[in-house]
Amino acid sequence: MNYSAFSTPAGMSRRHFAKHMAGSAAIASTAFTFGNAIAANADQLRKNRKSAILLWMGGGPSTIDLWDLKPGAPTGGSFRPISTTGDMQISEHLPMMAQQMKHMSIVRSMSTREADHNRGRYYMHTGYVPNPNIEHPSYGSVIAHELISQRPDLQIPPFVAVGGAGAGPGFLGMAWAPFSVTSNGRIRNLDMKIDDKRLMQRVAALDLIESGFVKQTRPGAAGAGSPAGEHQKVLRKTLDLMTSDQMKAFKVEQEPEEIKQRYGTTGFGQGCLLARRLVEAGVPFVEVDLGGWDNHDGIFATLADRKLPELDKAMSALVEDLAQRELLQDTAIIWMGEFGRTPRINQGGGRDHWARSWSVVAGGAGLKGGLAVGQTSSDGTEVESEPFSAEDLMATVCKGLGISLETTYTSKNGRPMKIAGGGKLIQELLA
Repeated sequence: MNYSAFSTPAGMSRRHFAKHMAGSAAIASTAFTFGNAIAANADQLRKNRKSAILLWMGGGPSTIDLWDLKPGAPTGGSFRPISTTGDMQISEHLPMMAQQMKHMSIVRSMSTREADHNRGRYYMHTGYVPNPNIEHPSYGSVIAHELISQRPDLQIPPFVAVGGAGAGPGFLGMAWAPFSVTSNGRIRNLDMKIDDKRLMQRVAALDLIESGFVKQTRPGAAGAGSPAGEHQKVLRKTLDLMTSDQMKAFKVEQEPEEIKQRYGTTGFGQGCLLARRLVEAGVPFVEVDLGGWDNHDGIFATLADRKLPELDKAMSALVEDLAQRELLQDTAIIWMGEFGRTPRINQGGGRDHWARSWSVVAGGAGLKGGLAVGQTSSDGTEVESEPFSAEDLMATVCKGLGISLETTYTSKNGRPMKIAGGGKLIQELLA
């Protein structure tokens, strides 16, 4: 499938395109029934078809309270560490994840350069610091671009952002932009209920109108790349998407009730379940958003009562589910935010922005599980081992997915750009 169909064609305004998409959607809907097609999809995925899921923690999570606790230190806070199935301890408020840590590893020696939300988000998503002269492609765009050849029959978008906007495609172009959906898989304007007969009648009528417009004798009206011709292509690609059998993957509600309860009925829980379904359907990259980590005040009650129970239930279910379905070996999971939070606890009982020493979590698809890589000082204020950057993490994930680090893109201004910002590998993570 030509994914450039999801971008706005030259000569067509965004408003016009949006109206056309809405109009096209209004004439169609798909009857989704996921059924039990899991085994067939899993078999396809096992044929060297890699994917990645990014769990994005917007706001900057306090990793000193989750993955790298400092009990007894003045900076340590009130949480206790507990043992896991891996070679590390984590927060007592992540008991279900503790049972899955044999599959996941913690990089405790992240030391990055951006402690501003927007700049940190950009840096962690791209491996590049923001530059006013160039927009770099994000994890999702890069990985979707590099892995799309593994799934020639994919009809749904190769980069799906769940519950958030995701990060953009930069100079790779809108063909590789995130396709945004809600955490329950709903796609705006694609939920009308119309039977197949009426659908075909309306499609035929609209196609007749479009074809007549393309055949107008005005100069340029029907030429290659003309607005009219591109308009018709977008209609047809939109209808292909809407009527694709692969769109069943978005229907989270078709899952058995016990599966939905295992993931949790919060937006993030259902988003993680949707991510598993999309990976099964062949989507190379899914990003699931869980915001609310900018805890400058009252951090310990917020984490213990709300954030960590939600994270623990959903993330552990995703890891366990992928492992049981034998999909984790081909699916990378990356957990991270834009930075960590200060070891020092402020006067409001919260923690502030901190990029000097913090943690991310990764596993699956060529990445080892059960390890704690790197270490910080006893109070968490400094990295005492080899520090790792956003570039290093992205390079390592790409390597685990089988993407060549020699890959070089050319930006719109003609500048060669190395994949993952030319980062070095975190060798301990690689299987």
